Amino acid sequence: MDTRRLQKIAVAALEEIKARDIEVINTTRLTPLFDRIIIASADSARQTKSLARNVQDRVLEAGGSILGMEGEESGEWIVVDLGDVVVHVMQPAVRSYYNLEELWTASPAARRKGAAGGR
Repeated sequence: MDTRRLQKIAVAALEEIKARDIEVINTTRLTPLFDRIIIASADSARQTKSLARNVQDRVLEAGGSILGMEGEESGEWIVVDLGDVVVHVMQPAVRSYYNLEELWTASPAARRKGAAGGR
């Protein structure tokens, strides 16, 4: 399935269950492993699980496939691997702690500079 279509389906599935702060990061120039990361916040473990399941269901309905899903046990951070798109559904404290947005949008030089400043 085309990356843009997969992204659109995943974002729509997240919006359908009221995910907050949805962010899409284009990673085509950063890694050959996947083309997009989608990060979304949920208010509870129950909502996190519902969001991840809805993404899975909508992608399957559209004829796509799910390569894997991790984190459903705790519901704090669930990763849905769609191949070219990886969806992270996180509770706000976990999202803030890991700060994936900064990790995937900062250049390697900026990350090195930030790491050196913390010494």
